[in-house]
Amino acid sequence: MATIEVDFEVFKELTVRRESESMTENDVIRLLLGLDDQASKPTAGNEMTGGNPWVCKGVAFPHGTEFRATYKGQMYTGLVAKGALVVQGKRFTSPSSAAVSITGNPVNGWRFWECLLPGEKHWKVIAELRN
Repeated sequence: MATIEVDFEVFKELTVRRESESMTENDVIRLLLGLDDQASKPTAGNEMTGGNPWVCKGVAFPHGTEFRATYKGQMYTGLVAKGALVVQGKRFTSPSSAAVSITGNPVNGWRFWECLLPGEKHWKVIAELRN
């Protein structure tokens, strides 16, 4: 098995994007590169829906939901894992607190973030999901 060297920031992002304890960093990279699963492992809890959803203001974001936002020309990403939104290695309980961690200013996170729900093809501003 070949070895690659990554910096700490890349390692943290790979760790955040692991969908379950059984998912390896290699699995994350394969997913990001759009490669087929090496050996489709039918292990319990390895599916995108295997973890706890993150519920905020009555909206349930399933485990594996991806988040993205652009601020000052830079793309920021997040992922729902273990019942919380994880951005830059930190867990958040609201979209606004995650947005403030990026901007340093008060921000309406419901308009700041877009999400891609598991199994979907189109990103949505998360405010559209509120009733």
